[in-house]
Amino acid sequence: MDPVERLRDHLLETGYTIDGVRDRLGVVAASALAREELVPALRETAADDPMAALIRLWWLGATVPAARLAPEVLESELVRVEGDQVCATVHLQPWETGGYVVSDRKVRPGDPSLRSDHVVGAGGASANLAQLVTRREVRRALDLGTGCGVQVLHLDRRAEDIVATDVNPRAVELARLSWRLSGVHDVDARVGSTFDPVEGELFDLVISNPPFVISPGGELTYRETGADGDAFCRELVRRTPAYLNPGGQAHFLANWLHVEHEDWRDRVGGWLGETGCDAWVVQRDVQDPAEYVELWLRDAAVQGTPGYAEHYDRWLSWFDERKVRGIGFGWITMRRTDTLDPVVRVEQLTHQVALPVGDYVDGVLDAIAAAHRVRFLDSAHLRTVEGLLDERVGLPGAEDPMRIVLRQTQGLRRSREVGTVEAALAGVCDGELALGPLLNVIAELVGDGEILHTDAIRPLIAEGYFQL
Repeated sequence: MDPVERLRDHLLETGYTIDGVRDRLGVVAASALAREELVPALRETAADDPMAALIRLWWLGATVPAARLAPEVLESELVRVEGDQVCATVHLQPWETGGYVVSDRKVRPGDPSLRSDHVVGAGGASANLAQLVTRREVRRALDLGTGCGVQVLHLDRRAEDIVATDVNPRAVELARLSWRLSGVHDVDARVGSTFDPVEGELFDLVISNPPFVISPGGELTYRETGADGDAFCRELVRRTPAYLNPGGQAHFLANWLHVEHEDWRDRVGGWLGETGCDAWVVQRDVQDPAEYVELWLRDAAVQGTPGYAEHYDRWLSWFDERKVRGIGFGWITMRRTDTLDPVVRVEQLTHQVALPVGDYVDGVLDAIAAAHRVRFLDSAHLRTVEGLLDERVGLPGAEDPMRIVLRQTQGLRRSREVGTVEAALAGVCDGELALGPLLNVIAELVGDGEILHTDAIRPLIAEGYFQL
């Protein structure tokens, strides 16, 4: 049997899985480890059992006596044996798909500087992208900038053919190990920058967790390119449609600048204006320049080093020169429609949404497009979305409420303050009657008889309160 397959069998038999590691560490140590505090986890894994040895070796980066490790581990290419001690040459973590992700060892305070071709492991951003991607099955998928290969683990059962690219040859090498350990086969892995390795090819799905970090330099290929400002994400968006089949989708994570005297919505929306694609952009978080710099200096383990203050100051000066007041983080979803009037929705959603978004992202795009393209809403038959709540606030004993809010309990969980007519519509809208006549009836029963124009319902359709 292949040594990688033997190692995989040993990991599974030992219980080195997401649930297995969590159960072995316990709540306190697992929570501390999420904060990059190792001491509780080292204490919990001091016992002489196979699971503890694997956690110490491949997750905590500690040396382990060779006597505590199985032959499948000692014979693998992922460790280095030094006398009677063994240390890991990589970080090997179980992933939520049931597979494994191989990357360079985690960098922690006090470690040497990162090598320029460092391959970062799977983390929060990887999970966010995986949650966003459509669940529909496709024929051809492209993982652009595959890194440690984690997104392929999610695509494996949803795409017939998968192409994965990365500008970093070392990333492709480690990604191949991730796939072999996870039992994923026949991935077409290629080395090259952005779309260069797939020039002239078309895909049904393109996904990317790109090097979106906005910085003065491009020393670390896994997170930054050296492009000016957010130009890399802009060009990624603009080039993507040429590689999508009709109806094909693309899902990206991205960062963008908040520049003085400029609306960030106009900035990012402008990237998509001439792509010929319907698009949905969501900002999930915003950081001021100082927060942003601190985050990524910690990521590179620069915090606490002699050059920290100088690096920090240089980065802030670079932002000041460009009048940057904040940096947004979020996702961009595109669908090739080939229409002359593509619709682009740009919004901020910082509240908790139902996960995975990929379960209903197609419906979100459909709703945005329908609200924009249906010409005559008077004859449209609408239905209130499932799980919608009508919340009313008013003074005790008052005949009319001071405030009415429609609140979604599913999907994006949006909420919107509405008038009595929209609230009444939500209560009776079951797809039986056309919207125009229905609004006429409601006008006679509610309020002063004024009829609400059907176009006023378009935003509620776009935001998923009503379905066509």
